[in-house]
Amino acid sequence: MIRIELDEAALGATRIAISPLWDAFCSMHLARAHRVPSWPYEAWVVRAREVLKEDDRTRPLRLLSEGPTGFPDFLLPKPIGASSVEAELDLIRATPAGVVRAGIAEHYAGLEDHPYVRPYLDDPEAACGSLADAYAAYWDGALAQHWPTMRRLVEDEVLIRARTFATEGIDALFAGLEARARWTPPVLELTKHIDAEYRAGERRLLLVPLVFAEGCRLYSTDDPEVMAVSFQARGAAALRERPVEPGAGSADRLGLLLGRGRASVLRQLGGPLTTAGIADRLGLAQSTVSEHLSVLADADVVTRHRVGRSVYYQLTDTGRALLALLSGEDVLRAVS
Repeated sequence: MIRIELDEAALGATRIAISPLWDAFCSMHLARAHRVPSWPYEAWVVRAREVLKEDDRTRPLRLLSEGPTGFPDFLLPKPIGASSVEAELDLIRATPAGVVRAGIAEHYAGLEDHPYVRPYLDDPEAACGSLADAYAAYWDGALAQHWPTMRRLVEDEVLIRARTFATEGIDALFAGLEARARWTPPVLELTKHIDAEYRAGERRLLLVPLVFAEGCRLYSTDDPEVMAVSFQARGAAALRERPVEPGAGSADRLGLLLGRGRASVLRQLGGPLTTAGIADRLGLAQSTVSEHLSVLADADVVTRHRVGRSVYYQLTDTGRALLALLSGEDVLRAVS
């Protein structure tokens, strides 16, 4: 069990950041031979396992996937909010030799002659370069084609959590954050196979939404000022091969009233989403989703607002009431 005590200063400094590299790492764990991924990862994992097995460039990743539970941050850097994996790989390549050797000494004492550890001591720069290249090869083969969808999912999650924090406070932010996390003010508890405790004022919290959090849950401890904790982003069903129409049964009163397409769009709006984000989740064309949203907005069931270059849609009170009455879904207290 990991216990993180958070005082007011730490809570006020809490941030949310995306990390394609952390997603890649967790997806790699999900692709290990003994794992049985749940839907919707089943189709994806076939290709990922082929990449890890057949592409020799991925071998340096073995230290991460098969090594001890803990590992130094230079092998998986603290998220910087980068929207491209290349930016994070550049961090690995630029790790100073002294940082590499210190990390190995702390986390791999007694394993210095292990074939996956020795290169980081003999030639840290070359070893970090090979690790970055291994990540790149795995990314290109297993994740690159999915990243546009994954990026929208995690960016939407950042927006939803940020709005929740701003409008409802820290308790609402942590509610439902993670199945293996429990918030009992002022302590955040994480269920892990190790025991650690951090006192108030020691570190601020960095939350990292991941599409592949089912692979593993990460938390970073090397940084003396930051505790980075991953959690599952909503919408992973966008990875499925075939779209599934929710509420397709004869008892779908919302679908009978609005049509299945509009009903499906409405059900996705548990928090602010873009047209592209909804299209990803439902496997529909953006033009189709846009048409549904236009009709729903005209009926005052959803509202739209612009954030930068993106337009986000969310339920109005009318929309929440409609879902609650016709679908039996408890959305009357949803994020506003």
